[in-house]
Amino acid sequence: MALILYRVMRTRLHASDAALSPERALEKLRRMQQYRVTLNGAESLTGISTINKEQTGLLAALTIKKPTIETQLTLL
Repeated sequence: MALILYRVMRTRLHASDAALSPERALEKLRRMQQYRVTLNGAESLTGISTINKEQTGLLAALTIKKPTIETQLTLL
């Protein structure tokens, strides 16, 4: 299964002229995080970290929809 996913990623990255290997692409996409915060029993807040232009381009190259949650947290 992992080999199939690797080859699909490699093919899609190559087709979109992305100059990254699947390993480097995953390393950059791994920085995206989903979070859920609950304080003092209040309603929880769910969101995703900010997705930069490079990550957006990689998602497009891999034909993966950009994650959408109403709230985005900007990480320093």
